[in-house]
Amino acid sequence: MDVRFPIGELQVPEKGTVENSQEWLKEIETYTIRLRETVDPLCDDELSRTYRDGSWTVRQLVHHIADSQLNMYQRLKLALTDENPTVPDFDQEKWAIQPDTKLPIESSIKMLEGINERIVALGYSLTEEQLNRAFTHQKNGEITVATKVAKLAWHEEHHLAHIKIALSK
Repeated sequence: MDVRFPIGELQVPEKGTVENSQEWLKEIETYTIRLRETVDPLCDDELSRTYRDGSWTVRQLVHHIADSQLNMYQRLKLALTDENPTVPDFDQEKWAIQPDTKLPIESSIKMLEGINERIVALGYSLTEEQLNRAFTHQKNGEITVATKVAKLAWHEEHHLAHIKIALSK
C-alpha cells in the first residue's frame, strides 16, 4: 500500500449521476462521527504523530480537512451560482502552518460539522443538470460539480486513513 494514497487515488465516473452523488453524500454525512470516534480520545502526544516521515501530524490533518472542505464547499457554491467561474488554488502547505492550526482540534471538527451539514443539504438537492455545471480551477482546469462532490467525500476518507495509520505506529 502506498501510504500517500491509503484508499487509492480519487476515482470518478466519466459522468457523475444523482445516484453517485447520493452515495458520496452518505459518506460525508457520517464523516464527523467517524472522525470524532478516532480523534476525540487522543492525547497531545498522539495528536503529534505522523503517518510517514515528513508528513503532517494528526492535529495538522484535522485542521487541513476543515480548511480544505471550506475551500471545496465555496467552489461548489460558485459552480452552482456563477457561469464556470475561475477559482484560485490554495497553498495547503502554507495554510497548515498558520497559527490557527495550533488551536485544539475541536474547533476544526465543529467547523467540519457545519460545513458537512451544508454540503449534504445542498448535495441532496442537486439535479443531473447541476451536477454537470463546472468551475475552472486555476491549476487543475475545469471540474464539474459531480467531481467536486466525489472529491469532498474521498478527501475526508483519504485523510481519515492517514490518521489511522499514524495512530497505528
